[in-house]
Amino acid sequence: MIRRPSGLFLYSSLLGSLCLTGGLGAAQTPDTPPTPSATKQTTRIKAAPIKGRPQTTTVTTDKAREAQQVIVTAHLDRMRSNLSPTTGATVYTFSRKALETIPGGDNAPLNQVLLQAPGVAQDSYGQIHVRGDHNEVQFRLDGVQLPEGLSVFGQALMTRFADSMSMTTGALPSQFGFLQAAVVDITTKTGTTNTGGNLSIYGGARDYFFPSLQYGFHKGKWDFFATADFVHDRVGIENTMPTFNALHDLSNQYHFLGHARYTADENTRISFIAGVSNAEYQLPNNPGQQTQFSMPSYSGSSLAQQLSGSGDSGSLSEHQKQITDFAILALQKEIGVFSLQSSVFTRYSSLRYSPDPLGDLVYNGIAQNAARSVFSTGTQHDVTWRAMRNHTVRFGFQVFVERTTSKTVSSVFGQDGVDSDGNPIFGTQPLTIHDGSGKTGMVYGLYGQDEWQLTRNLTLNYGLRFDGVSEYTSETQFSPRVNVVWKPWKGGVLHAGYSRYFTPPPFEVVSSTSLYKFAQTSAAPANYRNNTVRAERDHYFDAGFEQTLLPGWRVSFDAYYKLAHNLIDEGQFGAPIVLSGFNYRRGQVNGYEFSTSYDRGPLSLYGNFAWSRAIGKDITSAQFNFDPEDLAYIKNRWIHLDHDQRWTASAGAAYTLFHRTRFPLRFSATMVYGSGLRADGAVPNGVALTPYATVNFSAVQTIRDTFGHRWPGDTQLRLDVTNLADHTYLLRDGSGIGVGAPQYGLRRTILCGVSQGF
Repeated sequence: MIRRPSGLFLYSSLLGSLCLTGGLGAAQTPDTPPTPSATKQTTRIKAAPIKGRPQTTTVTTDKAREAQQVIVTAHLDRMRSNLSPTTGATVYTFSRKALETIPGGDNAPLNQVLLQAPGVAQDSYGQIHVRGDHNEVQFRLDGVQLPEGLSVFGQALMTRFADSMSMTTGALPSQFGFLQAAVVDITTKTGTTNTGGNLSIYGGARDYFFPSLQYGFHKGKWDFFATADFVHDRVGIENTMPTFNALHDLSNQYHFLGHARYTADENTRISFIAGVSNAEYQLPNNPGQQTQFSMPSYSGSSLAQQLSGSGDSGSLSEHQKQITDFAILALQKEIGVFSLQSSVFTRYSSLRYSPDPLGDLVYNGIAQNAARSVFSTGTQHDVTWRAMRNHTVRFGFQVFVERTTSKTVSSVFGQDGVDSDGNPIFGTQPLTIHDGSGKTGMVYGLYGQDEWQLTRNLTLNYGLRFDGVSEYTSETQFSPRVNVVWKPWKGGVLHAGYSRYFTPPPFEVVSSTSLYKFAQTSAAPANYRNNTVRAERDHYFDAGFEQTLLPGWRVSFDAYYKLAHNLIDEGQFGAPIVLSGFNYRRGQVNGYEFSTSYDRGPLSLYGNFAWSRAIGKDITSAQFNFDPEDLAYIKNRWIHLDHDQRWTASAGAAYTLFHRTRFPLRFSATMVYGSGLRADGAVPNGVALTPYATVNFSAVQTIRDTFGHRWPGDTQLRLDVTNLADHTYLLRDGSGIGVGAPQYGLRRTILCGVSQGF
């Protein structure tokens, strides 16, 4: 899979729209012209030039007006890509072919796809960590940033939605704000890039059943595409035990994406995207736990003896439901030397946790029905002004307005007094505590930058960004950014950059619990300190190079260093799987990445490895979640962050037999290695878990035009094996700052599928 820093210009969106990219993640550059795909009927058409370079593209069509539609689409996609250049940053691309080649293909969860990029570490609940940050990944659909949601282990965005995808890291240019560990930009499928339909049935071990349907078409100036799927399995959340199957782990998920576009003329396009994700999960049980309150003194109380055996931790029944809905309306327009995209968007995200009424009370001292929701709406505007031959000026702004609500109904035991040793004595009748809050806030940012081509081989991109947040905290910051890209010789690109970052605390994960309502109960916090979570402020440095050694073979290296003030981290505190944010007063993250790839003909190879260190000192917000002894230790000492993984690696290979025939047969495999996240030792987060490596395998047999030209459409048969060697490994052991129950990686899982195009 090709992993490389961007050059001066990025063409992947254009080429993805034309479905011309080849190999795993191949992003075309001026030095590597695209390879036309084989078609039965072709029309050779001279497309709009890219930076003065004419380009010829292959279009499968019988009508000249349809060919013209493809050219206009490619032209507008190229202009949209130029609105958000990645000059000086590091970009990893996933073409449509790359997404299909990964074991599972479109059925693979999006987080599993991103694990194939260097510097991406996997965590429980489907979380990923990029370059030592916790969840600071922003997702964009066709260049429009989606507001944050509440999804913890729910995949609101599916791989099936993407026609191509890129992940940008490093010292980001000034148009990227708010969440800046990585920018994942998904170019959605359309009726132009995915004409016709496809029906797929996929399933296998652990009751896995995954039907899906997609259909797209374009007619005249209109373009439509829609996809929907349903996921049913018994591996919704990671197993709390090393056993082959988890206890109480059923999940049902529904997803939908619809896309409509109207191209008024060659310079004007209106797009509307709407998506729905609805997921219900059983929370896996962890047998053999002792009945005790959150207060250690309960373990020897008479109440514990009275209730002993009334609840078995292996037969609890806890559930969680997550819903995410979003919509984007965008206008793209070319006006002479100006290009712009203006959009409005909205996103609703909710989470509901239903406890085991008796079990949660006995084992945790609290049984809490929890409901959270966040409604976000906003607007984003990006403008490119080709001011002079050597100067391209870009400017724009974003505004998010968010409303978050939280409601809880908690059953707890009240404290009746203390014993002779001063330990609390609890009553036998549960008390009910109602709590709720709601708040409206706003985050905003505006930017300006100039891409200055000093010489033919040297480009300077400099800019300034202003960001602000007015929610639980009110803060602002000016953020200068500068990147330099130099091409000293053929096939070589050097880059270096500095970015000042401002990351508002995620509105939906800031705790607003009324702590004193739980005083003198079995759910009383260890302390009552709850300072407000503040915005993170960073100095970020990045440098690296890329070199093409041979046609199709590239290597790259990148190093980074981040100095953080009020570093934001997140953790799970309590039975509901809801992340809560907190700050380390100081933080440091540094590391390096190496990547290589080869893509030639039927063979694709790639390999990545990364080293990272993420440390923090002095927790300064939401302190009630932590043990006072841990707070005292961390105050004056550096500790590893709970998601700090020293070594991360990934690799993959794919080879297609009979690729020039109607019956291509593709074999592919991927590998993910992790040296282990953190767990408590003699000090908080003091040890790393055991290293692991997992291998996934896939075999895909395609039959092109199975039923002839009267009913065009390919048939595809696939076999996928996850964790081929059935390796048992821990992602979490249940200890560490902000870590809940233990989670084990998925054991060997064999899945099969058949899909039919029409």
